[in-house]
Parts: sequence; C-alpha cells; structure tokens
Amino acid sequence: MKVFMLKCLGIAALMFISVLAGMQIANDGIHKMKGSNDPNFQGAIFIKEKGHNLSFSEKNPVTHDFEEKQKKLEEISSFNIFSSMGKKLSDGISNASEKLVKSITK
Repeated sequence: MKVFMLKCLGIAALMFISVLAGMQIANDGIHKMKGSNDPNFQGAIFIKEKGHNLSFSEKNPVTHDFEEKQKKLEEISSFNIFSSMGKKLSDGISNASEKLVKSITK
C-alpha cells in the first residue's frame, strides 16, 4: 500500500511540474510572438509621472461609435449566400433530427 501511494504521489508531482513547465513555455512563446523583446516595441499605454500624480495616456486614442457602425452595417445589408445556405442546412438537420427523436421515443 505504501508503494502504491508513493507511486501516485510521484505521478501527481510529475504532472504538476509538467503543467508548470508547459505554462512557462507558453508564456515565453507569447512574449516572442508579441515581440516584447524587441527594443523598438512600443506599448499601447504610456505612464507619465508628474510630481506625485500618475497619468495614463494612449499613443493613438481611438473613439468607438458603435451606433454609427451598426447603422452603417444595416445600410449595407449585404447578402451572403453561404450564410443563408448554412442556416437552411442547419434548420433542415435540426428538423430531421427532431423528427427522428420523436419517432424513436413514441
């Protein structure tokens, strides 16, 4: 029984260490992909210290007018044949599976 418990604890410890190592490798990969090691890399937010006050400013402040974008998209109202075909196909499959389930359960 003692050997079994030691084996279980050893495997659990190995799995825990593997998860931590995987997280570290993923973190390093994300930093490489973002290019944060690049000396010319500039962040989106800059912190300026004025006396004892800290101020946050954006490099390129962007204002989002979602209502205007929504109206513009509604005006375009482009027709996508693939989305309409996908909707019809999914409705057909849903109806067929519903009928099949009802016929089986009766």
